[in-house]
Amino acid sequence: MCKGTFLELCELLSPALKHQDTRMRAVLTIQKRVAIALWKLATPDSYRSVTNQFGVGKSTVGVAVMQVAHAIIDLLLSKVVTLGDVQVSIDGFSAMGFPNCGGAIDGTHIPILGPSHQGSQYINRKGYFSMVLQALVDHKGRFTNINVGWPGKVHDARVFRNSGLFRRLQEGIYFSDCKITLGDVEMPVVILGDPAYPLMPWLMK
Repeated sequence: MCKGTFLELCELLSPALKHQDTRMRAVLTIQKRVAIALWKLATPDSYRSVTNQFGVGKSTVGVAVMQVAHAIIDLLLSKVVTLGDVQVSIDGFSAMGFPNCGGAIDGTHIPILGPSHQGSQYINRKGYFSMVLQALVDHKGRFTNINVGWPGKVHDARVFRNSGLFRRLQEGIYFSDCKITLGDVEMPVVILGDPAYPLMPWLMK
């Protein structure tokens, strides 16, 4: 990440990260907290390693990561992960050979530490503890919809069927009504998925 992007991110997150100094101690600057969180999220380093990198305590690293994560969710998630201009995405997929496509969907596993309760539910088919992240992306691979939090043992199709995205696609309210005719078949805007997903009028696999 370049310095300009980092400073812009700090500026965007500052409304949620401003804290007052106390008589006991001065708070970490916004820049330092964002840097700690980005380092921890971007690398597989342990909390102990991050504390050595930034000269702070282990609990401070944990607090900084959570504060920045919550700030990103509150201030940026709905602005960054958004459908945007559907026609641009449709044109992009058409240029790659698939007409009237609004996105591609798949799930991935985010490794986690095994929880103390219902731990077996979080062991995925590859044998490690994880949570499922379902993502819909546009023709450039940018997230347009995400759903995260299901235990790693849960199948992609079940995560999808229980997501808000599935409900909105089923009700026909996620994409605008941009049907095209191929031969004598009227084709709505569709998304593309791998064999784990169900074949639907609006989902090709």
